[in-house]
Amino acid sequence: MIVVRILVGVLGGVVALGTMGSAVRTVVVPRGEQSFLANATMLTMRRVFNGASRRFKDQHRAEAVKARFAPVTLMLFPFIWAVGVISGCAGLFWALGVQPVQEAIVLSGSSLTTLGFRTTGDLPTLIVEIGEGLVGLGLVALLISFLPTIYSAFSRRENVVAKYHVRSTGYDEAAGPAAMLMRRHKIGSPEDMLHTWYEWEDWFVEVEESHTSFPILVYFRSPVPERSWITSAGMVLDSASLYCSALDVATDPRAQLLIRTGTLSLRRICDYFGFEYDPDPSPGDPVAIDQAEFDQVYELFKTAGMPVVADQQQAWRDFAGWRVNYDRPLLSLATWIEAPEAPWSSDRWTTVRRPRVFHRHSR
Repeated sequence: MIVVRILVGVLGGVVALGTMGSAVRTVVVPRGEQSFLANATMLTMRRVFNGASRRFKDQHRAEAVKARFAPVTLMLFPFIWAVGVISGCAGLFWALGVQPVQEAIVLSGSSLTTLGFRTTGDLPTLIVEIGEGLVGLGLVALLISFLPTIYSAFSRRENVVAKYHVRSTGYDEAAGPAAMLMRRHKIGSPEDMLHTWYEWEDWFVEVEESHTSFPILVYFRSPVPERSWITSAGMVLDSASLYCSALDVATDPRAQLLIRTGTLSLRRICDYFGFEYDPDPSPGDPVAIDQAEFDQVYELFKTAGMPVVADQQQAWRDFAGWRVNYDRPLLSLATWIEAPEAPWSSDRWTTVRRPRVFHRHSR
């Protein structure tokens, strides 16, 4: 019996410490560390909500169900952590002599919630009670700080996404990623894109940091069903690639730096989730965009009176050479979160193999 108590006590301590470690890695540690408990919760809830969304033929209703997945899962984390700590400490209390099992569970719940309706007199048990009470206060403090941080990062992300759609949509739906450049040409000059490149370079840096530190943000969908952070990122990167390859304008290093920043940002997020991609692709490697799609945009530029380079074939090769850097990470993320359909990204998501969710180390 003593051996059983020791084993239960050790197991309870491991469960409690493992749960607290998951909470710390999810909320406190400012880097993309893996948490099996958090990943398992997200994967399970994702399957539940995706299954529920498939029951609706109407895309708007299905999108509304998917939009609830991330917030509900986020609110589920504290409950999961509390259950883990209560279960683990209940094992410790039982090993220390609190009988029966139901009493150990009630004592653990009383200690974590700091309600104090159960207590005991011996010193070892009191020490565990005090420790669990401190953990309970810590979980509350984490939740209070966690939610504002998450929604602040979400708000900043969506603010830039919304501005992009205001500037690009409604001009020429056939233009896709080129719409922002065409609108800018109509109201001024496409060369004057410096502020846009600066703004999105900062956006990519912040998204990389926030979406690897708090990966639940990857699943938060935009307030407007037709928008998505990942498809917007793809369209901006494609706009910069078109600017650098198809337009006969002065070389803008900021556009090139934006492509590099965006590529590295998407790759870092892919690293967290275990997506596979070629870290050093060749300019001649295939991309998900075919030349006919590029030629259509090239002709739209010419029709709009925009300055295009004379060699259309070289322009295509240059565009593909830029696109190949972020092509696989972009499509992988758009596939995984089932982003709403958008040109040159989520409209071809079925060509991408779904990645691993759990892996031993993030790169």
